[in-house]
Amino acid sequence: MNIKSFVLPLLALPRLAKSSIVVSVDASLCVLTVWFAFYLRLGEFITLSDDAWVPAMVSILIALPIFVANGLYRAIFRYSGWPALLAVARAIAIYGVLYASIFTAIGIQDVPRTLGIIQPILLLLFVGASRAIARLWLGDQYQTVLKQANRAKVMIYGAGATGRQLVGAMANSPEMQVVGFLDDDERLFGHILNGQPIYSPNDLSNLVSTLNVSVVLLAMPNLARKHRNHILTRIRPSRVAVRTLPSMADMVHGKVSFSDLRELDIDDLLGRESVTPNLILLAKCTRSKVVLVTGAGGSIGSELCRQVLALGPSKLLMVDQSEFALYTIHQELLEKFPSRAVVLIPLLGSVKDDERMCEVMSTWHPDTVYHAAAYKHVPMVEHNMAEGIKNNVFGTLSTARAAAQHGVSDFVLISTDKAVRPTNVMGASKRLSEMVLQALSVTEVNTKFSMVRFGNVLDSSGSVVPKFRQQIRSGGPISLTHPDITRYFMTISEASQLVIQAGAMTTRGDVFLLDMGQPVRIFDLACRMIELSGLTVRDEQNTEGDIEIEVVGLRPGEKLYEELLIGGDPKPTSHKRIMKSNEDFMPWERLDDELKTLEMALNVNDIGVIRLIMERLIPDYTPSSDIVDWVYAEERA
Repeated sequence: MNIKSFVLPLLALPRLAKSSIVVSVDASLCVLTVWFAFYLRLGEFITLSDDAWVPAMVSILIALPIFVANGLYRAIFRYSGWPALLAVARAIAIYGVLYASIFTAIGIQDVPRTLGIIQPILLLLFVGASRAIARLWLGDQYQTVLKQANRAKVMIYGAGATGRQLVGAMANSPEMQVVGFLDDDERLFGHILNGQPIYSPNDLSNLVSTLNVSVVLLAMPNLARKHRNHILTRIRPSRVAVRTLPSMADMVHGKVSFSDLRELDIDDLLGRESVTPNLILLAKCTRSKVVLVTGAGGSIGSELCRQVLALGPSKLLMVDQSEFALYTIHQELLEKFPSRAVVLIPLLGSVKDDERMCEVMSTWHPDTVYHAAAYKHVPMVEHNMAEGIKNNVFGTLSTARAAAQHGVSDFVLISTDKAVRPTNVMGASKRLSEMVLQALSVTEVNTKFSMVRFGNVLDSSGSVVPKFRQQIRSGGPISLTHPDITRYFMTISEASQLVIQAGAMTTRGDVFLLDMGQPVRIFDLACRMIELSGLTVRDEQNTEGDIEIEVVGLRPGEKLYEELLIGGDPKPTSHKRIMKSNEDFMPWERLDDELKTLEMALNVNDIGVIRLIMERLIPDYTPSSDIVDWVYAEERA
């Protein structure tokens, strides 16, 4: 008999019903042990009739009241242990004294006197065994059944080699129970694979209701992004969570295990295939070179470190002002590349510190610098205007000057689409950083300065993706600044690879633009993330949905949409995802004077003058809000 089908209905009975069953079992054991005692004494089985029924009835009449008085029917059997068995022994000891007094000491006609001793011993064994069996069935087995019942029911999408390995690896999973496969191959429908049936993806909605499926595992790690996006589109209406696996190559080489099932990356929804990188461009400024990455602990900086290290530099210098962030990426790289003969040097320091940057450059003489250090969170920089400009503009200037002074060959600035017709301080500061390098590229002929401009990277710190993911885990709502807001998105790894390749193509003062594909409506992104988590959007049409999307209004400096180009048509390069733009800039002689004036205003935190100077330096800078700097606002409160 199926244990689950027996145990669960039994445990679902009311307390009184379960107690009645136990009393009936104990009464039956009283009769059974009397019958068995007769056999042990006489050597043959007798019928419980005539005088033989007397000891059986006396056993029931004595035992049950004693058992009640000793609390044997108050115990929860599935949790009972030695204390419960001791209570049984104590109750039957009392029972044995009384029973032996009647049938052994006093004696009853036609009843052997030894029955008064044998039967209590048998009753102790049988009642104790019944409690032990109940503990096993309703305890251990119940817990096992309960765990199985609480495990998430999952379908594996893909009946290939990866799917077969995955179902085997999950056989003993305490969290998930595989209930079948999904596959696009019609020839497989209805077949059994590794004990699991294979279904059509069109049946998923029905399977969700009949088998209680809550999760779909994509067992196709090397599937093209376009095909994966098509599969996700088919899955979304079924309201199941989607998980995926790392690449099969990583699993085969033991880099990851099947326990590393991860949430679906939003880059799977971009519907765009990444371009195979140009290995010549990747290696040009990195292989066997001394490479320096500023902001090495940040989202982009840390990924640049990973990419550069894989390309085989002679030394990798990692600069960051955050001790924790620098320690984290340093330890990660040491663990990921334990045998690589690359010198890793973590350096604490601020890019605003002229002496520190010159010290680093003069000590190691890097060949290539990737300048990723920046304050990039739009509202944060808007509320801390002076510090944002000091870090983004003058940090870039200090690092660039040190690089030019100490013979750096290539200097690449990580810029942003927010530098195009900026409406916020962060974007304006990045555009001014670009102008600094454009001007220096004319005066500093030994160093090739370039900048790479792109949009949002998925899962970077401060981006909407990790924020939305956390809000979904917390049960919502998802906070959205505007229902029509759009953004360009790219994966961190792809953006970093393109940065390295773009930097290798520069001649001097080039502004590179990365092909970000089509912009994504953030509201649509939020809906997809909710649906692929197995949940539904709660709105006016679906008041019973799981997660609400709450529109909170645009933040200071925030634009509805971003651009990558200020003016003119971009020029193609040898790479299909990288374009080049000619942007106007101010000659160094004039820009230098303006920067000195800006620096004086920054040193006294004159926010009003700072904004006026920024507007004068960047003609396209059109602030979208009044000054919201915290100190400025407090001084005028």
